[in-house]
Amino acid sequence: MIRCKLPCVFLLFFLFAGCAQNAVSDSSSSPSSSSPHSSNSPEVPSESGDSGAKVTRIKMIAAGDNLIHDIIYLAARDENMAYNFDSCYEHIKPIVEGADIAFVNQETVMGGGEFKPSGYPSFNTPQEAGAALVKAGFDVVNQASNHSMDAGEGAVQGTINFWKQHSGVTMLGFFETQAERDAFRIVEKNGIKVGFLSYTYGLNGYRLPRDKPYLVALIDKPLMEKEIAALRPRCDLLVVSMHWGSEFRHDTSAEQKDLSSFLAEQKVDLVIGHHPHVTQGVEIIPRSGGGSLVVYYSLGDLLSHTQSDWTPDTITGALAYIVIKKTVPQKGESVTGIETAAVIPTVCHYRKGRRPPFAVHPLWNYTDELAALHYKDNMTVKYLDDAARAVFGARVLSQKTYESLKAK
Repeated sequence: MIRCKLPCVFLLFFLFAGCAQNAVSDSSSSPSSSSPHSSNSPEVPSESGDSGAKVTRIKMIAAGDNLIHDIIYLAARDENMAYNFDSCYEHIKPIVEGADIAFVNQETVMGGGEFKPSGYPSFNTPQEAGAALVKAGFDVVNQASNHSMDAGEGAVQGTINFWKQHSGVTMLGFFETQAERDAFRIVEKNGIKVGFLSYTYGLNGYRLPRDKPYLVALIDKPLMEKEIAALRPRCDLLVVSMHWGSEFRHDTSAEQKDLSSFLAEQKVDLVIGHHPHVTQGVEIIPRSGGGSLVVYYSLGDLLSHTQSDWTPDTITGALAYIVIKKTVPQKGESVTGIETAAVIPTVCHYRKGRRPPFAVHPLWNYTDELAALHYKDNMTVKYLDDAARAVFGARVLSQKTYESLKAK
């Protein structure tokens, strides 16, 4: 059992970090020892300045690894050998659909065509899994991961072709041409422009084609600096998806810390982290010149079968719940930033004998009766809740608090 020894941190961080102008409101309380840049105040700081300012907000949900092992896609196959993954996400669908922007890390390629489905260690996922994500409400999908080249260049192209069929989805991390890579990925909701970039630490030993170095976005500081600088002036809030960290470790690595500092220097507002298959904490990093970077180091697995006897914590993931606020004063420049950075814990459920149904539940809807049926023995809702709070502390949203925030 891997247990997080990080002390609890608090639920709400209220930041005002704009593209052109940035301001941070910090609590006067002493910070948590585990997160030196965290505010301990759950109160929304009072706004100062122009009382006639226009304020708009959007809500964002972000999910971790959607990692489709063979046991999952085989369970999704019917008597006619057709795949349907819709039921895997039905319990979280209301949460995802309730967001203005919903991000997910699609860990595995979906080559389609002549590419047969496969699981660990070289994945290729039926494209019906992607269709189920769309039906669930996800509209920003990252594809850059260490498994990007598992089935070769052709499967990457097949994945690109699949997402091009879904005009309402913004795909990150895969690029058909250099021109596509140079294009800006900006999602605008309620007058707020959110820009997205994505990077992965590696490709499990595979190499990109020599004539297509742009195909998958790899972590490369000089290139990242260039791409961030190009996108930064064009959006109100800049989000970077990072596939990084050490697998099955709740603590963050030195490389994650270094890259977070680098991204803060580049005026990034939000990092969505994934890859460790377990959850990691949230940190607020002040930026030089004002503003802050909010880092979700790892949201764990959304749907997967990474669960072995030595990695029980992989059944618990999290949906990041983020409120983005933009203030446009009567005079002066607008200010955009993250007002709320919270989490909704999730459970990847399947039955003893590793039998279906495979389904993601919000922890607040999970029961001890379901836990007793799980492949993992000796689980209770309290155990799962304690595991979530060990990592995220008071950032964990109850259903009541979520409904209250959703209504605002």
